Amino acid sequence: MLQETLQGKVALVTGGTTGIGLAAARLYLQQGTRVVIAGRRIAEGEKALAALRELSPDIHFIATDVSRSVEVQQLVAETVRLYGRLDIAFNNAGVEGLFAPIIDTPEEAFDTVFDINVKGVWLSCKYEIEQFMKQGTGGAIVNTSSWLARGALGGSGVYSASKAALDGLIRALAVETAPSGIRINNVQPGYIQTPMFDRFFPGDDAETAKAPFRRHVPAGRFAQPEEVAELVLWLSSPAASYL
Repeated sequence: MLQETLQGKVALVTGGTTGIGLAAARLYLQQGTRVVIAGRRIAEGEKALAALRELSPDIHFIATDVSRSVEVQQLVAETVRLYGRLDIAFNNAGVEGLFAPIIDTPEEAFDTVFDINVKGVWLSCKYEIEQFMKQGTGGAIVNTSSWLARGALGGSGVYSASKAALDGLIRALAVETAPSGIRINNVQPGYIQTPMFDRFFPGDDAETAKAPFRRHVPAGRFAQPEEVAELVLWLSSPAASYL
């Protein structure tokens, strides 16, 4: 069913070189969607590109820092130059920043997290929505928030605040753009087995350190990136036309 509705569409995935973004790009390609992935790290992007090209030639990587307006504008413009249009955007780029008590958190750490997690999504939505409006075709945007938007861990203050701000932003944008046929939603992943999650548990005893967090999950396990990506694909498809 999804293949029938996503085939031939054009999807832009920021933070598309690892984790949930890479899993989503892979699933889009499997449905016949044409995809552009974006990320800051060129080597990582080229590695992801090589792997994804085994699935489809309809994949490109564009190095982008989403906190920089000119780079986001260029990203959207280049996507349209490559494929002629934009139908779907998955704004997944984000950073965890420094998890530490507030007295041990430098101001620069706050700025970095908000520049990418909030301003980066704001800029992405701004230019994606602008393109949708030019086309007059509507469109779908999905953004990666977090369960920490409504919850907290010790030291998660800056990250939690950034995701709570993202949720507030998207509620407003969803109302603003719905009359134009543009749908905007967030996903709020919990504990997902991604490179970002693994960075919280360095060292040889990582699995032992993860055990208390695993016990918090009713299912008794962490999710795989593909399990979130499946939801992203559904939200960006006509199957979620009223959401």
